Amino acid sequence: MDFLTFCRAHGILIPHLPPLGLWRRYPTEDHPRSRNGAVKFLGDVGFCQNHATQVEVSVWRPEKPVQIDRREIQAQIDRAMRETALRQQEASKKAAWILHQCQFAHHEYLRKKGHAEEVGNVFVKDGEKLLVIPMRIGKNLVGVQLIDEAGGKKFLAGMRSAGAEYVIDNRGPHYLCEGYATALSLRAILKNWKRRYTIHVTFSAGNMLKIAATLPGGYVIADHDLSGTGERVAKEIGWPYWISDQVGDCNDHHLREGLFKTGQSILARFK
Repeated sequence: MDFLTFCRAHGILIPHLPPLGLWRRYPTEDHPRSRNGAVKFLGDVGFCQNHATQVEVSVWRPEKPVQIDRREIQAQIDRAMRETALRQQEASKKAAWILHQCQFAHHEYLRKKGHAEEVGNVFVKDGEKLLVIPMRIGKNLVGVQLIDEAGGKKFLAGMRSAGAEYVIDNRGPHYLCEGYATALSLRAILKNWKRRYTIHVTFSAGNMLKIAATLPGGYVIADHDLSGTGERVAKEIGWPYWISDQVGDCNDHHLREGLFKTGQSILARFK
């Protein structure tokens, strides 16, 4: 099959070939409002990963040999890398500008997720209130996640997302989770049980692997998704992990069972 068909078979909604040598993000069938699909094309080889369903990158090669100009391919890759660096710089500047425009306020998404009293960075664009989650690599701001009142999520175009995280630091053990709402539920649980924590919001299972590799150890709060990706990643990381008994994440468990029962379930795994 050709490269586009290969990507689509992995659930990535890609309309045309991406620029040579450049990772591009696309929506997926399971998350059409997000850009969970990553694709890179080099002419005679291609790569794709649906971050919702795949832990590893899938590799495509043509069924028949392809004649390509290696020097031209390398020139295009070099141009693409320069363009990527520029787009990342622009995304970083835009993220800083957005955060500067924000006000601390309540948000409908937080209310729906059981955190009505929580305030966050709220950015108003065209009358729409967006919750803004800063994303950093180390101390460097690289972008933001924007969450609308209905729960739709997106990242800034061109931003660097690999290795980016949002950290809630209480000088305690490391806890990894994918989503911001889960992090707030986990923080409330650990506060109630008088436990210290450093919570890392990784935004995807694949990114959780990258961040775990930079840490000495800790715990994983895995998403229970139909694909099984969350638990596969937790097992690959090798730390003690908790996963809900039903499809959903820690926040869903909190909304269904309450903070106390969810805390009992989590802390029973991490004795």
